[in-house]
Amino acid sequence: MQTFFDWFSARKIDRSDPWLILGKGPTFSKKDSYDVSQFHVLSLNHVVREQPVRVAHIIDYHVVDDCADAIRRNAEVLVMPWRPHVKYRPGQRNLEELARTNPTLRLMNESGRLAYYNLSSTRETHGDSPVVRVKFFSAEAALNLLAQAGVRQVRSLGVDGGNTYSPKFDDLKDKTLLSGGHASFDLQFEGFAQTILTAGVDYAPLDMETPIRIYVGATEAQMLPLKVLEYSIRKHASVSVKVFPLHQARIEIPQSKDKINQPRTPFSFQRFLIPELAARRGRAIYLDSDMVVFKDIRRLWNLPFDGADLLTVRELDVDGRRPQFSVMILDCARLDWDVQTIVAALDKGELSYEQLMFEMPIARGIRASIDPSWNSLERFKAGQTALLHYTDMQSQPWVSRLNSLNKLWTQALFEAIDRGYITSRDVAEEIRRGHVRPSLLYQVNERIIDSRRLNRRARALDESFIPPTSFTNTPPPTSRKRLTRFLNQLLMPAKR
Repeated sequence: MQTFFDWFSARKIDRSDPWLILGKGPTFSKKDSYDVSQFHVLSLNHVVREQPVRVAHIIDYHVVDDCADAIRRNAEVLVMPWRPHVKYRPGQRNLEELARTNPTLRLMNESGRLAYYNLSSTRETHGDSPVVRVKFFSAEAALNLLAQAGVRQVRSLGVDGGNTYSPKFDDLKDKTLLSGGHASFDLQFEGFAQTILTAGVDYAPLDMETPIRIYVGATEAQMLPLKVLEYSIRKHASVSVKVFPLHQARIEIPQSKDKINQPRTPFSFQRFLIPELAARRGRAIYLDSDMVVFKDIRRLWNLPFDGADLLTVRELDVDGRRPQFSVMILDCARLDWDVQTIVAALDKGELSYEQLMFEMPIARGIRASIDPSWNSLERFKAGQTALLHYTDMQSQPWVSRLNSLNKLWTQALFEAIDRGYITSRDVAEEIRRGHVRPSLLYQVNERIIDSRRLNRRARALDESFIPPTSFTNTPPPTSRKRLTRFLNQLLMPAKR
């Protein structure tokens, strides 16, 4: 019996061709609104009964009997795990054994239209097929199957969160809907995020505007925290994202003539460039670089505008902090922002800096519909905080050892290094440029999660460090030679 990967190679399918996964979720009803002929189509379980497909992917053995005629009629190839599931657990018999007694499997096998793969739900492996990961639902296995075959772009319909089916599958609601005991299909998004992160596959629902465009306010001095932020976004994102550092737009932002109206940080006014950079089309998300994300950014992306042209966080009155527009979703087609015009309004006295940054009157309709967990200012609650904002600039973990929440940022940094998004040499270079505290490389090499526990030798490295927020970008001359020697010593293990 052939593996799925052998079948894929034998058909000489171009790995750049787009694929469409069809599931039973509510958005399956949108199928006829799209030209699906431009895709190779993979169906999940009972969906094979609805139309011809390139691949019918079935994990649960009972579906073969439920859809026997449709499989023979509609599937170019039937793909199943080597040990198909029975009652949502790996069964006792393998696919080859089942094909001897099941008429549909036997016919598909004899005609070269049956293929297997090894699924991670069982320890048993067969042949040379790689193991395909699944944790909760078959859509995870299907996406991994395609990614491991080298497919670069995958779209989906009917692969939704929530707990309902499309009306097309009303007859199955009492039979198969979440019958494995899970409360929601949302659990599959965790698996999607892992596949996108590790395999680099471009995945998104067909009816969603993608990739998710995230514009980040930053300067060169914030590139290390920005890379950590980007990693934390990608770690949890169940849809492909594109992160754009706004300082790399190379668009000159004029200074207001009155010092009181000049930006408080080098990137305060960068957010006003977004509609222009997005070609005044579609959605965009704005974030500051001094953040870490803990949940799926898809949750922000799909929030409805409901007539507004800007969504912001529903702020809580915590420690007397003023409301911020540091997390925003923008309707770029409706926002006519032009940074030259905005600064001119400041110079004419039509706006003040305080009004601009804390009231945002340049947006016609503002809706504070983003949950406060998406801009948690120097506070964190496990399982609830979606985005942690290190807003106190002098105590941010990359410039200070003393932030009480430094471990959360450090953990994200360590993971980013392990994944290859950042290297130890990147950290060393940022130290040499005076952008982050010198003790950080020691902390990385020694894997010390809490910077408050660094030893005296490491702490001494920071004695002459002046954070870039204090308007200097290089270590003082008296410390540079000693610092360079120590950094080189720390980097030596990385060469081996």
